Amino acid sequence: MVYFGGVLGLIGLLTVALRDGDVAGLPAVGVGAGLLGLGLGIGALGVLWRRRVRRRKIARGEPVPVGNVVDRARALPRLIRAARRGTYGELPQRRMFLWVLALVYLVSPIDILPDLLPVIGVTDDAGVAVWLLTSVSAAAGLYLSHERDALPGTRNAPPPPRPDHRPRP
Repeated sequence: MVYFGGVLGLIGLLTVALRDGDVAGLPAVGVGAGLLGLGLGIGALGVLWRRRVRRRKIARGEPVPVGNVVDRARALPRLIRAARRGTYGELPQRRMFLWVLALVYLVSPIDILPDLLPVIGVTDDAGVAVWLLTSVSAAAGLYLSHERDALPGTRNAPPPPRPDHRPRP
């Protein structure tokens, strides 16, 4: 919801800034301001919803995604490599297949809603892009959490290996 609100707000801002003529018979400033307000509202609801879900997961003891956007982007190649090798079983193969399908849909010229329709035409692309970003971000955050838990000295880390030799008296 946060990403979707951001996309709507950006479309609204661009409509106000760059559009001179009417949008579907409505003044461009009104449509842009409406989209900007709607985007801000949806983004704020998304932030509140995300905080609520995070608190609930922590209370249940479920894994919570960690890391910022840069950390998650850097972890994405490691996540895909580990999932393809089978060393990280938390990411189903069908989810990676859906990511590929979403990328193909975003780059293909075929759309469910044609882009020629003002405002409505980009919503299907925006929805797919938002889903793709949130899904990839959440999976990478969970993978970072998995990596951090596997480090020595953390709560779910495996015990350190025992030395093969014994000290001499």
